[in-house]
Amino acid sequence: MTIGRTTKMSGHSVGKAMGVNTWAAFAGADDRAVVDGDFAMLESELQPVLKALRGGGINVVAIHNHMTGETPRILFLHYWGIGGSEELARTLKEALGKTKHPPPSS
Repeated sequence: MTIGRTTKMSGHSVGKAMGVNTWAAFAGADDRAVVDGDFAMLESELQPVLKALRGGGINVVAIHNHMTGETPRILFLHYWGIGGSEELARTLKEALGKTKHPPPSS
């Protein structure tokens, strides 16, 4: 799953094709899966996303920025988790709901 975000740098739009996105990759079995990915988010979304991920047992690996001078400012949060695939997906959905991302298409 990859969901793009858009920001501006020097008046130019920067988005999904340039790596401004939230993504998740799953591997393993339904009862024991691994998920790894990033959230691209506004600064105001950081604490609610952190709380949702940690509340669901997903580990936060790093929080940092990839750009400078963008508007709005985008922070990147890298994460990973191990557990049942449905539980991991529910936790990611809850965290995604704390952002202003467009909903993922099925």
